[in-house]
Amino acid sequence: MSTTLAVSLHGARLLEDASLNKGTAFSAQERAAFGLWGLLPAGVQSVSDQVALEMEHLRSKGDDLERYIGLFALQDRNETLFFRVLLEHLEELMPVVYTPVVGRACQEFSHIFRSPKGVWISPEDVNRIPEMLRSSRASDVRLIVATDNERILGLGDQGVGGMGIPVGKTALYTAGAGIHPSLTLPVSLDVGTDNPALLEDPLYIGYRKPRLRGKPYDTLVEAFVGAVTDVFPHAVLQWEDFKQHNAIAILDRYRQRLPSFNDDIQGTAAVALAGVLAALNRVGGRLAEQRFVLLGAGAAGTGVARLVRLAMARDGAPDDLVRRAVLMLDSHGLVFEGRRPLDDDKRDFALDPGAMAAMGFSERTRYDLQTVIERAHPTVLIGTSGTGGAFTEGAIRAMAGHVRDPIILPLSNPTDSSEALPEDLLRWTGGRALVATGSPFDPVRLGGRDHVIGQANNVFVFPGVGLGAIVAEASEVTDEMFLAAADTLAASVEPARLSEGAMYPPQSSLRSVSRAIAVAVARVARDQGVGRPLGDEEAERAVDSAMWYPDYAAYRRA
Repeated sequence: MSTTLAVSLHGARLLEDASLNKGTAFSAQERAAFGLWGLLPAGVQSVSDQVALEMEHLRSKGDDLERYIGLFALQDRNETLFFRVLLEHLEELMPVVYTPVVGRACQEFSHIFRSPKGVWISPEDVNRIPEMLRSSRASDVRLIVATDNERILGLGDQGVGGMGIPVGKTALYTAGAGIHPSLTLPVSLDVGTDNPALLEDPLYIGYRKPRLRGKPYDTLVEAFVGAVTDVFPHAVLQWEDFKQHNAIAILDRYRQRLPSFNDDIQGTAAVALAGVLAALNRVGGRLAEQRFVLLGAGAAGTGVARLVRLAMARDGAPDDLVRRAVLMLDSHGLVFEGRRPLDDDKRDFALDPGAMAAMGFSERTRYDLQTVIERAHPTVLIGTSGTGGAFTEGAIRAMAGHVRDPIILPLSNPTDSSEALPEDLLRWTGGRALVATGSPFDPVRLGGRDHVIGQANNVFVFPGVGLGAIVAEASEVTDEMFLAAADTLAASVEPARLSEGAMYPPQSSLRSVSRAIAVAVARVARDQGVGRPLGDEEAERAVDSAMWYPDYAAYRRA
């Protein structure tokens, strides 16, 4: 134990405080000093003993949802031990804390609810949000994850159940980047639901009205932002799982008013770009030479297109090439100028008539994925459509017919929403494709060797970006910070792992990756004039000092 903490709680009250409870790890001296004799079994365990026991408990459960419930029940009892367990078993527990199991937890939220975490804000609370934020257990919040629950993973509107996402992500901020749990706050903007199954469920615990829209919705979001800047003026805000139009509008409206970002837009973009950059480190070629086809033109697809364009311009590609290098498809097919319908969010990525003609497209026809691939000859295919099986065999074989090393990222999750299965992609391309997925998949045995499937998980980006912005005291979270995150993440993939086919590092290296990204983000904030003027080494020291490691302190009576 490297630190000593003055504690005023005594006896059972100490054991009931999850932030201070050590359970059976209280020493004999602490048991005497804090009146714990008789309240615990006689044996004193180390934190390592406790981690082993908790993993035994979790592994004995036959259902992933029960593991999820058990893991967060541990957080309610002993917060330090919860994060130690999570940190030491990240690869095993990441799918439980986050995708895919969290999706099921969101769907069943009202039926598995045990204890409140974070703050819920409904339309009836619009005039008392500051008071509600002050009532949370955290007094100096530096990191907020907020959702309105409308686009939870690939599951859509989950109403109050969407809170599972901010809860999971704040846990990953602590496990992955060391942001102390007392500095984080999950928030649900519970503005109702249009999910009929939830509204008809007699046990549904959310705001039981149709989803708020229009000006009343905007008023609530504005009141929330105003309350955050008032109550927690040093906080970084992550917008999470908002539907496309709200996601883009809210990000653009508030990103310069308070340091904030949207993980579905910018985090997904950085992770996708990092995978492509890592793949190019293996197969060769410059980013400016690639052509992208993006299936899915929602918030995530828009974010990928924005960041890829920024990165290609940085790589020296001229403006006209950049505009023609990224093709997008939505539910109506290829996105091009003059197409009807065409949402305003997509106009900036609509293919112009000259590019259409050069690739052999007419402006009067709907083009599906296979046809676009056959005519555009992309080197990179990325899916954010939320539609399982959308990467068809014909489309992938067409891509493999003109690209030596196709780079393919079916990013939609949970698993059954993935645009394709890795084994199919590898089989259809003769084992030549470099594949990464949004959900976890086992290695694929093909051609006498194992192809490791890297997971394009946003957890590789958002903890480091959040930590870097906090350390830098950034006034804005800029696109260049996400570009730096992508560069750093790509550089963290070891050559040996790339040779196995993986475009991302193992999740066990999350802390070191997050540290490197945080340092890079702090330096970008300095260089752009939106953060503290930290020197390079000073930025490293500041990041290191901000990273909490879950270990027990020694206690003395206050």
